Amino acid sequence: MSTTVEVDVRNGSGLHARPAATFVRAAAARSTDIRIKNLTTDSLEVNAKSIIAVLSIGVLRGHRIRLTATGEEEATVAETLRSLVASGLGEPVDPAPTAGT
Repeated sequence: MSTTVEVDVRNGSGLHARPAATFVRAAAARSTDIRIKNLTTDSLEVNAKSIIAVLSIGVLRGHRIRLTATGEEEATVAETLRSLVASGLGEPVDPAPTAGT
């Protein structure tokens, strides 16, 4: 079984350089298997614990990603990473778009 969550990336750098390193460190700290996919570009699903893999899927501000966690505490891990991305990974976030804009 696995837990899947989706989240829009709203920080200016997306998952590049420092924000990607923050994300990968958080993912690698858990024993749960964690995969990430860029839904906006329909990328491959890659290992979220690998900085090279995360950078390779080209997540930019405004892209939607899917996180899939499998294993011990999968729901908690998926939600923790979703919240980390939603909060901007330590960077300012763009406000959520409103209907009609």
